[in-house]
Amino acid sequence: SSSCLHKGCKKYYGSRVESSDLQTSAATSSSCGISFRPMPKSVKDALSLVHPEVAKKFFGCGLPFPSKLEGCKILDLGSGSGRDCFAFSKLVGPNGHVTGIDMTEELISVSRQYIEYHQKTFGYEKPNVTFVQGYMEKLSEAGIQNDSVDVVISNCVICLCADKRAVMQEACNALKEGGELYFSDMYASKVIPDHMKQDPVLWGEGMSGSLFWRDLISLAHSVGFSTPLLVSGSRIVVHNNELKEKAGDINYISATYRLFKLPKTPVLSSATVTYKGTVADSPDELYFDSLHTFKKDVAMEVNGEMAAILQSSRFSSDFKIQMLDKPDSSSESAPQVYCHLDPFLWADKIGSSVKQCSKLNK
Repeated sequence: SSSCLHKGCKKYYGSRVESSDLQTSAATSSSCGISFRPMPKSVKDALSLVHPEVAKKFFGCGLPFPSKLEGCKILDLGSGSGRDCFAFSKLVGPNGHVTGIDMTEELISVSRQYIEYHQKTFGYEKPNVTFVQGYMEKLSEAGIQNDSVDVVISNCVICLCADKRAVMQEACNALKEGGELYFSDMYASKVIPDHMKQDPVLWGEGMSGSLFWRDLISLAHSVGFSTPLLVSGSRIVVHNNELKEKAGDINYISATYRLFKLPKTPVLSSATVTYKGTVADSPDELYFDSLHTFKKDVAMEVNGEMAAILQSSRFSSDFKIQMLDKPDSSSESAPQVYCHLDPFLWADKIGSSVKQCSKLNK
């Protein structure tokens, strides 16, 4: 049951507050989120200012740092030691706010100990980070209001959740219209068989709770999100032989997707959009996802859903948007339309895999 899994995960991750004993290369940030694009300087700087003790106890598998966060309200699902939250604290600036939610008491109390340190390091008059203990499947019970957040972030924890629909639905509820869920997670190359889901170590490693990547698309649509946009992906190397054997022919990947909460009845019409070069860190071009890199002052045609995303999101002021009178062609939902969302294909195309991590290579 979901609560047993919660208990198992709490124990698995709680006992690892002081250790680096996870068994896949996805389990350490040092080996993950290898990207074909250089990390923006602002993100690199923010991460470098995080207290080393916080960074050391962090178990994410990606770098879910979207651009244009100044002044945003951010919610981090499964905040762990707080590494990402403190980096976001710097990126949103003194007028933004970051809330981290985690079910593990030890991790929440570790995070809270460093709030003042980061506030002083960033030179803020008051702290802009809050940590709450609670479940991401039940955000309202943890005091997170509906329609209150600009960006929901998550780094490699949704794969540890049994009820992914509840997590996605709660994230969608918490977001303001035009807000986005931007998250890194582990995905599988096929549907995970039930017998693997009973294995506590496979579950704790995220291997038996990983979603088949294609199922994310229907899940997103069913709770009210736009079609997921693939940002990046790195294949995961499982280097523990016992786990490798249990996984059989299932491959794993760490992938980052972004999903937007569009207005209830968006007007879907193709558009010509022109990027103004106004997003910090992206003066010449804005990489948005695997299909869209917007070059400054170059007009580009996009489908109705993408036009609605740019119009309703925090990026609306960064684009000149001209609606076209022709009907939108993106509404066909044939399976082949989604090939561009396959993170395995994408990673193979750019040759990205997460290297074995020597400190875990037992």
